[in-house]
This record gives sequence, structure tokens and C-alpha cells, in this order.
Amino acid sequence: MRIYHSLLNAAKFRKVFDFGEREVAHWFPGHMAKGLKQMRASLRKVDCIIEIHDARIPFSGRNPSFQESLDVRPHILILNKTDLADTSKKQSILKQLDREGVRNVLFTDCLRQRDENVKRDRSYCLMVIGVPNVGKSSLINAVRRTYLKKGKASKVGGEPGITKAVLTKIQVCERPIIHLLDTPGVLPPRIENIETGMKLALCGTILDHLVGEDVIADYLLFSLNRLERFSYVEKYNLEEPSDDIQHVLKCIAVKLGKTKRVKAITGVGNITVQLPDYSAAAYDFIRAFRKGELGKVMLD
Repeated sequence: MRIYHSLLNAAKFRKVFDFGEREVAHWFPGHMAKGLKQMRASLRKVDCIIEIHDARIPFSGRNPSFQESLDVRPHILILNKTDLADTSKKQSILKQLDREGVRNVLFTDCLRQRDENVKRDRSYCLMVIGVPNVGKSSLINAVRRTYLKKGKASKVGGEPGITKAVLTKIQVCERPIIHLLDTPGVLPPRIENIETGMKLALCGTILDHLVGEDVIADYLLFSLNRLERFSYVEKYNLEEPSDDIQHVLKCIAVKLGKTKRVKAITGVGNITVQLPDYSAAAYDFIRAFRKGELGKVMLD
């Protein structure tokens, strides 16, 4: 009966996310044009271009400027972070990409110590491109580990913007000699719609504070419910799936013991009370999703 009640409530959840009057223009730093200019200037040094994108959003947010400006060299598309993505529809994804003219596609997880798919990328000098925080530096480090048995040569992090400029060549193999060029993440100058922007934000491609963690958390809840991924219920001790982000964040705060002290004015003077820390709860909710703790998803 409880399961039936939960499913009945889930059927009443939002079918469309209310984006309000939000604009995406201010989410994308203007310095990215400089990064694209640097890539163009380095094209004569490379034999092949590796574009990396998040496997959870194989279509959303891919920068058309890459194909328009850099498509003078052979091109490979790597859909990274497959450990976080629902790839059950891989063949339909490949077919759609083929219709768009993208035929050399690999699915991989570059954080693994060894990934057999990495071994297919053979050339002499390859430029690694993509939007922010999709694993470009991780790919370079993974190939370097595989062939040279050496550690990190390119700095990685959980937030966009770690790589600021096109780096010098990083050797990743001796026989044959192969170098990779790391590049800064470059977002498209115009996003086709705000939902695409929200998918990018949810996957960590945009700095959270530019969008607002409260908004990202609400869109995450909407997306999980739409995909019928209810693992957050058990993880945060909810009684059933919910479409109310404030209720969910309160449960998360209680589960984690996240509170904050707030002054309240009463008739007998000021007092300090403990309230749930919704910001800390939103932060944990988003990070849990990005680490794969809420299940594998396909947002496109």
C-alpha cells in the first residue's frame, strides 16, 4: 500500500521545470573567447583533435565553435564519465551522433587506472578540447599512466576552470612518441535554451554560484523524479519521493546534522535558534549526484 501511495504521489510531480525569468548569459565567463583563439593558433602543431564531453549529456552543450573553427584536423569524440551515466541507449546515441556527422566516438571513464578504450587513441600530437569539467586533464593523465607508468602531469579538479590556458606538450607515450595538448574548457557563446544550461550546471560545467545551488538542487530533484530515480529517498531517510525541494533539503539537513544559528526577535528580546542549513544540504545533494551516489542517469 505504501509503494502504491508513493507512486500515486509521484504521478503528480512536475512535468515541466519552472525556470522563471532566468537568463543564461551571465553564467558564461567572457574569457573563454581567448581560450578558443589559443586553440586555433595551436592547430598547426597537432595531427588530431580529441573532443571530450560528459556522457550524461552527449548532445547538450557541445560547443559548435569547435567543429566550425577546429574541424581542419581528424576528430574523435570521447564521452567521458560513463561510470555516472546510464548508457543503456548507447546505440541510439551513436546513431544520432552519426546523423550529425560525428563517427569516431568512444565511451570511457578516464578516472579508472586502466581503460581499454584509451588505447585506441594513437597519433603523434593530439589536442584535447571540450567544455569545462568533462575530464580533459583526466584523459591526459589516464593515457600517461597507461603508457609511461607515470603520475599526473595535468592538474585536475572537481570544479570548472582548473586549466586556464593551452599548455605545452605533455608526453604520454614513447613508442610511438605521442604528445597531448591540454586546453581550457570553452562553452558555446550562446546556449540554445535555459534547460541545456541547467543540464550543464548540474553536471558541474558551470561554477555553481553563477547559477545558484538552490536552483541546481531543485532542478536535480526534478530530473531524478522525471527519470524515476528515487535512490535519494533511502539515502536521506525520506518516507517517500517528494517534489518539494524545501522538504527534501530539510530532510537532508536533519540526516546530516547540518544546522545554523539564527537570531530571532521576540517580544522578550533577541534569542538564538538552530535551523536546518538548507545551503549545506543543497551542496551535499548536488555533490552526491556528481559522485554517482544517486544512481546513473542520462539527462539528454
